[in-house]
Amino acid sequence: MEKRLIAAIALSLLVLLSWSALAPKSQHIGADSVIKNPTQTGYPVADKQETPSTEAMADTSPGAPKEKTVFYQLDREITFDPLRADIAEVVFKKNREHRLVLKNGLYFDSPSNFKQKAASKEEISFVSEDKNRRITKNFVILNNSNTIELKILVQNLSPRPISVNNRLTLGTLDISNKNSQARYQDVYIGTNEKTFHSSASKTINEASIKFIGLRDQYFCAIIEPLDSDYSGYIKKISNQESEIGIFGSNLNLGPGEQIGHSYKIYLGPQKLKAINEINPEWTGIIYFGIFDFIAQLLLQLLGLFYNIVHNWGWAIIILSVAVFLLLFPLMLKQMKSMKEMQALQPKIEELRKQFKDNPQRLNKEMMELYKVHQVNPLGGCLPLLLQMPIFFALYQALIRSVDLRGADFLWIKDLSSPDQLFVLKNSIPILGNQVNLLPILMAIGMFVQQKISVVKATGDAAQQQKIMSIVMPVMFGVIFYHMPAGLVLYWFVNSTLMLVYQMRLNKQK
Repeated sequence: MEKRLIAAIALSLLVLLSWSALAPKSQHIGADSVIKNPTQTGYPVADKQETPSTEAMADTSPGAPKEKTVFYQLDREITFDPLRADIAEVVFKKNREHRLVLKNGLYFDSPSNFKQKAASKEEISFVSEDKNRRITKNFVILNNSNTIELKILVQNLSPRPISVNNRLTLGTLDISNKNSQARYQDVYIGTNEKTFHSSASKTINEASIKFIGLRDQYFCAIIEPLDSDYSGYIKKISNQESEIGIFGSNLNLGPGEQIGHSYKIYLGPQKLKAINEINPEWTGIIYFGIFDFIAQLLLQLLGLFYNIVHNWGWAIIILSVAVFLLLFPLMLKQMKSMKEMQALQPKIEELRKQFKDNPQRLNKEMMELYKVHQVNPLGGCLPLLLQMPIFFALYQALIRSVDLRGADFLWIKDLSSPDQLFVLKNSIPILGNQVNLLPILMAIGMFVQQKISVVKATGDAAQQQKIMSIVMPVMFGVIFYHMPAGLVLYWFVNSTLMLVYQMRLNKQK
């Protein structure tokens, strides 16, 4: 019975992980002010021009292609489309060239094409103008941080009133199955009453928002309007794309009037400390699913251990030891339960022979036997059941932790990916062409532990035990084979500690 339960847990683990791997993926607000006197506004003046900095932008000489995007260099590389004055993507240079693809990022409706007017290490400006209006967009990088201030100024140049549509797109996400990041993408919305995550493939309109954000596996973009009352939206524009953004009420500008909008934006990693320093309310964008609380706690513990040993591999080992010690009393109970089961095995075999043609009576007699001797046949599974939430939480934390991306340990080049000792020329069915050492070692350790801890049995029970002692390690080895190395390292250390203690216990008998 105990073996069948463990097998069921293993199969459940396989189904859940397979689904996780294959399923596509959920300020003070005041009024706008119409400015009749355009001086002393604090917004960018459209006719102000500066000499572009060659360090901050791509070639914009007369002979350069008109469609060439503008690059802004920092710890990241922001690619602007100068004709639309929006962001196509952000490349994070220090994080293995990770690309946060926004497409139409921070796009503001304009009746004509934009032109770049100024650029420096701290800011870049674009202007769009026709006979009716002038729109100026000014991006300011704050203190070389992940924070950007966007100011948009709309001026009425006509002799008649004009309507201003203040819809701003945060980004357009590729939600197709072909996009490897699609299963990690979702949208985070905050209002005065609540905050929540939503699938990027849904259609949502949420009134009176405080902020809205989108994210992929490691990075995110968040925008908070600093004026007026805005709504947030997710709009599925096709089976391949969803648009995320904000909009306010349309306003009328009289002749010569202008209006400004200000926004605070975060473009950076999903790191609790980095986001918390800017706005604690935004930290909820870091979310790990049903076991979020456990995952957040594990990441905090990992960070604490990393600050001590300065290596993420060793931090994971320390975490595994800590969890082992925490569950040690339950493990002792498991060992005791297995020992008691072994002592009852002769009586259980007698019952099986006596009631071999009456399964219902056999189960009843066995339950009575367990009750008389105060033995819980499922007691040995309790530590494994308690490990499952930790396992799933750690899995989500590791595959989304930007700190572990590219972190090495011994022969492991990236703890967020399979450990990949070397690559074969030809692929092996199920396993592929990578030789991942940790899952193999873990499976061998599980096989040894099964052998030395198995309850002695005879007949059919002995045959079942023999089969399970092979099937279980192989099954877990296959399940873990393509898992992040950090996760396998955690489970391998935990299993090794249990094996060592089991061997020591056997010697004391």
